Amino acid sequence: MIQLIETLCAINGVSGDEQEVAAAIIQQIQGHCTYEITPLGDIIAHKQGAKRPRNRVLFDAHMDEVGFIVTYITEDGFLRFATVGSVDDRVIQGKPVVVGKNRVYGIISSRPIHLIERDKRDDPIPAKDLLIDIGCRSREEAEQLVSVGDRVAFDSPLLRFGDGMIKSKALDDRAGCAVLIRMIQSDLEYDTDFCFTTREEVGGMGAQAAVFTVQPDIAVAVETTTAADVGGVDKDKQVCYLGKGPVVSFMDKGTIYDKRLYQLALDTAKEHHIAAQPKLGVFGGNNAAAMHKTAGGVRPVGISMPCRYLHTQACVLQEKDIMATYDLLMKLSEVYAVCD
Repeated sequence: MIQLIETLCAINGVSGDEQEVAAAIIQQIQGHCTYEITPLGDIIAHKQGAKRPRNRVLFDAHMDEVGFIVTYITEDGFLRFATVGSVDDRVIQGKPVVVGKNRVYGIISSRPIHLIERDKRDDPIPAKDLLIDIGCRSREEAEQLVSVGDRVAFDSPLLRFGDGMIKSKALDDRAGCAVLIRMIQSDLEYDTDFCFTTREEVGGMGAQAAVFTVQPDIAVAVETTTAADVGGVDKDKQVCYLGKGPVVSFMDKGTIYDKRLYQLALDTAKEHHIAAQPKLGVFGGNNAAAMHKTAGGVRPVGISMPCRYLHTQACVLQEKDIMATYDLLMKLSEVYAVCD
């Protein structure tokens, strides 16, 4: 599983430019299911099981990652850019990045601190005031390498550390993609649908289109979610914890989840001795916001892996949470297929 996640995270797929990620996923699922590619670039897969379900269940994970897009090339060869998805200005200055299909290396630069007014030195520098340095001296030189509209991804390979921890860019949501791939490669009790979707980080348009196509009874958003179990954060604000298994949401900023399915997820985890935890607060959002109000309405479920430092170049997951998520989803594919 971790090797697969590493392979997927190494691919750059900022929202709207997910084709290479899709190609890698297709390589993994070919021969294990039937699939189609939608006009938006989603992969919709159908896995035949041993039995026909009462409910049509769709598991979703998004292929895109947060990043940047080139908006202008200056006369002296630097790149202006905008953020794609929710990226905190405080985490981008000085970070290494890769630009475009040619994978041009760059550094997000800014003015030296001694040239910043003293009363503004503690303020995060807005992305609009930062530039990407790709080592060029002129616009003409830079235009030989990159173009306006090129996507820009963090350059941050997967590393293992600590007690089964992994860090990488794009764990949101290539880890979810890896879990769904492993489900497709497994033997399933019931016919099950899967979608690997585009554009989640900019509004969930891919998931909305995929659900309209599949028209499931139940849609499960398989995601990562912010774990604030780090130093300096009060216990009642830590949201969820690494090492305690997948996170089951009852509500977030985009969705009120199906109460019956929420409880079934926690009960199933308990019955099968799988670590799981409720999300302790109403924060964030995911593709469920788009999926549950599509095609006449769909019952939504949110199952997430706890992730520190979400939407940065160094997202952190714990391996046992990933495996517990896979175990729980395999059980839920059976439970949700026949539940009321």
